[in-house]
Amino acid sequence: MTDSAPAAAPPPAAHRPATAVILAAGLGTRMKSDWPKVMHPLAGRPMLRYLIDNAAQVFDRIVVVIGPGMEQVAALAAPHATVIQHDRLGTAHAALQAADLFGTGDVAVLYGDNPLITADSMRRLLACRRQDGAGLALMALRPADPGRYGRVVTDDGTDGGLVQRIVEWADASDAERAVTLCNAGVLCAGAETFRGWLRAVRNDNAKGEYYLGDVVAMAVADGRQVRAVVAPEDELRGINSRAELALAEASVQRRLRHAAMAAGVTLVAPDTVFLAADTVLEPDVVVQPHVVFGPGVTVRRGVEIRAFSHLEGCVVEPDAVIGPYARLRPGAEIGTGAHVGNFVEIKAASLGAGAKANHLTYLGDAAIGAGTNVGAGTVTCNYDGVFKHRTTIGAGCFIGSDAILVAPVTIGDGALIAAGSVITQDVPADAMGIGRARQANKEGRAATLRAALDKKKKEQG
Repeated sequence: MTDSAPAAAPPPAAHRPATAVILAAGLGTRMKSDWPKVMHPLAGRPMLRYLIDNAAQVFDRIVVVIGPGMEQVAALAAPHATVIQHDRLGTAHAALQAADLFGTGDVAVLYGDNPLITADSMRRLLACRRQDGAGLALMALRPADPGRYGRVVTDDGTDGGLVQRIVEWADASDAERAVTLCNAGVLCAGAETFRGWLRAVRNDNAKGEYYLGDVVAMAVADGRQVRAVVAPEDELRGINSRAELALAEASVQRRLRHAAMAAGVTLVAPDTVFLAADTVLEPDVVVQPHVVFGPGVTVRRGVEIRAFSHLEGCVVEPDAVIGPYARLRPGAEIGTGAHVGNFVEIKAASLGAGAKANHLTYLGDAAIGAGTNVGAGTVTCNYDGVFKHRTTIGAGCFIGSDAILVAPVTIGDGALIAAGSVITQDVPADAMGIGRARQANKEGRAATLRAALDKKKKEQG
């Protein structure tokens, strides 16, 4: 007699798809800008990119609603779908332009100028919508200053109660204005239901526009449960002006600084350090006050970035020292244990392991070998007015102060360049290159010249 076969495992629950619709057709009129609003950067990255990247962690599909002539926004949104709102008739009208791409499952409508909502908050919004009986979920906040936000009124006065209505500040009673739960405008509902509500929105208001917020009243009127998900004010900060852009930048910088310190980076004066969204700082990096990181910077373990330095598009290898007052421009590669000192600028150049350029130097389009010392005032003359040329300096070289290296030129390993030289030809390994005029001393000439100048000055007045 054989044993009975084990019971089959239950089939996995069917995946319920979810779509995020991002409204990004705004012109940024209040920002006094020719750029589309969502192209304005936060920490060096267009604000729309933050929202897309976070939404991509949560939603199966992303659709971005743009305005006519916004090819750069469409390119930024790629490979996600875009639809065009040809006539800007309000937020409900904008969302309706994407209705054919809602698919099945759930749809959340987000705003491109409200870019800092985290993936975790989006997940909570979606989970709230999928609770039994929930027909619509919305995002709410409790700002430090509720000001003129629309108020979210719930049946029991708590965050977890059922939403009864959204009351705009201008229409609110004193009691309703005392409510501190505020509407962020983000909504999530089932795709088919959402389509129906959007098509039913009317424009019988002072501006003649179709408002997405009217969907909340429709859901309540239909007897559907409406619930709120509360997220931090920093996540739900809208950006409609340059002042609001600056507030959002401050929020992004706080997040980036906190993440860097949590990862083992020392920021001596955090509020004075500015990071880009893609800045990579490895553990045990020390950043002194007033340092700015532009896009594309990677700093390896044990590096010290001293005060008032600016880095962009560069890589700094372990245990190097940068600054103070150093500038690393795109293409700079700083080797392990190398030193870049005060008022040194490096562009499209590599500084080998243990090499030093400690003072008042420009190194552009150059390769400097390991252990080489570059003296104060050295300049690689890389540009002839039309073309850029490279300078190659070998390992273990000594470049004297005020050396002018006119590219293209190669300095061999172990070579020495005399201070004050203008070098226009290659210098072999272990050779000394001297390129300066012969000194001549004229006895008594200084006194004679001073006397002549003093006489002229008196004659003039």
